[in-house]
Parts: sequence; C-alpha cells; structure tokens
Amino acid sequence: MMLLLTVSAARAQKFKVLEGDMKALKSITALKMEYVYSPMGVGKFDEEAAYLNKKVKEYNDKESGKGDRWKKAWVEDRKKRFEPAFEELFNKHADAQVGPKETYKMIMHTTFTEPGYNVVVHRKNASIDAVFTILDAGGKVLAKIQMSGAPGRTYGGYDYDTGERIEESYAMAGKALAKKYFSK
Repeated sequence: MMLLLTVSAARAQKFKVLEGDMKALKSITALKMEYVYSPMGVGKFDEEAAYLNKKVKEYNDKESGKGDRWKKAWVEDRKKRFEPAFEELFNKHADAQVGPKETYKMIMHTTFTEPGYNVVVHRKNASIDAVFTILDAGGKVLAKIQMSGAPGRTYGGYDYDTGERIEESYAMAGKALAKKYFSK
C-alpha cells in the first residue's frame, strides 16, 4: 500500500516546458530563490482574497478571532513552512543548491493552491500549481517551466492542519523539479 502511494505521488506532478533549453539547467550549481504568490487561485476561488474572506468569516463566526489567527498563519506559513520545505527537498535531490547570494535566480510563482481537507471520515489532498522561471545573472530567462498537481498529504492521514498539507505540496514540488531538471 505504501509503495502504491509513493508511486502515485511521484507521478502526480506534471511538467510543461514553456520556454528555454532544459539541458542548460543541468550545468547550474547554485541559485537564489524568489517566491511569488499573487495572483493565485485557491480552491474554488479564482482570487486568493475571496477564499481568505470566506474562511475568515466562517472561523470568526464559530469563535471570535479564530479566523484572524487562521489568516495570519496562512500568510506566515509561506516563509516558515512552505519555502523551507521546497528548498530542503530541492537541495537534497538536485545537483544545484539554493543559496542567498547566487548568480542564477529561480522564481517560483504559485498560481494555484488546493488546500484540501481532512475531517477524519473524508479527506481531499492539498496540491499546488506553479510556474518556475530560471534567470541568468543579467536577468535573461533561461527557462520557464509550468508544474501542476504537486500533491500534499502526510502518510498516516493525520494532516488535519491546512498548512501541514500544503507544506508537503511544496516539498514534493521541490523534489520533483530537482529530479527532473536539476540532476544529472
């Protein structure tokens, strides 16, 4: 069963080269990262703001201030959880490493987030879609890659926290991108 889950998760991400020469990426040894989250669709919403407004109201209606705390965590999770998870598995599986002062730059623009849910008896996995733009020192685009469907869930099914599921999506995206385009 675990093998089946691993194989299906590994295949879940789909990549499409939008421009550039993928062979050139294999020679890159270090990149700095930039993350962009807007514009981004979330769940059934084309705009992240509409999703946030709905969730904040729902949570605040249940318990005063809960929605506001949830929204704060939604934004803070990017720096605290999502970006480190992406970089950790990218660095582990790529011949290139992410660092702050590198010549090449990779911009990860998250274009869609499915937060998923887990309510014990039923669940929907999280996933993200993103466009990766790799630039040289002069800002010239070397490659642009679209990724869709990076899955996010933890094994064992105890991922009741939205941030935990989405964090796993970023980790899987980093691993898949590294293996496909940045390792020899």
